[in-house]
Amino acid sequence: MNETNPQSGVTLIEVLIAVSLLSLLSVGMLVAMRLGFNTMDKTDARLVRNRRVSNTSRIIENEINGFISTMAAYHPQPNQPNNTNLVPFFQIEPQVMRFVTSYSLDDAWRGRLQIAVLQVIPGDANRGVRLILNEIPYTGQEQAGQQIEAIEPDPATGLPIVHYVPVAPGPQSFVLADRLAYCRFSWLEPRPTPPFQQWRPDWVQPRILPLGIRIEMAPLEAATRTDLRISTITAPLNVNRTPGANYADFQTQ
Repeated sequence: MNETNPQSGVTLIEVLIAVSLLSLLSVGMLVAMRLGFNTMDKTDARLVRNRRVSNTSRIIENEINGFISTMAAYHPQPNQPNNTNLVPFFQIEPQVMRFVTSYSLDDAWRGRLQIAVLQVIPGDANRGVRLILNEIPYTGQEQAGQQIEAIEPDPATGLPIVHYVPVAPGPQSFVLADRLAYCRFSWLEPRPTPPFQQWRPDWVQPRILPLGIRIEMAPLEAATRTDLRISTITAPLNVNRTPGANYADFQTQ
């Protein structure tokens, strides 16, 4: 006859202790996993922000490096095609820049020519500003002339002042930089006297092109030490010729 050992088996206290230890171990593993996932998310978000800043600089520099000097055929009276004004196609304003470039967002350096329009617009809820880019396929001087709204002579110099058709932001607009405290364009002007070059926020020499373009930007919020900080972008305007126009014969139609 076998007698049951009264000390064999597992007591309720031992079961509770085992379950408690297993629960603590599970909680510790979950906390470690959660911390790991949070760290991975923060690192990934930081890499995305840094990559966006790097891509913004690269896109702007490529757009400017692909600059092509061209003319626009503007018809003051569309029903009279022989009445045409040829003017350099290059909008230079403190908040808007428009020109023809051989670089495009979709095809990089392999695509067709584009009319690039960089402009500064208000940010969400009017907090700060953002820099956007619109691209329009370029087909020639006639199509460039359709980008012009009006031309009038400068009262001081008699040279033409070109007013361009505004480009409204839309779904096709590419946001290059957002949440900026400010974004300003300036132009490097050649001068005949020292210091021979000068950065200026406006451009008053329509006969020549600037030597370089500077886009000054600063983030609306302070960046951390590990984040790339969006800053000023300076690029030379590598053009080997200046667009010609017979300004002496210019007349307002």
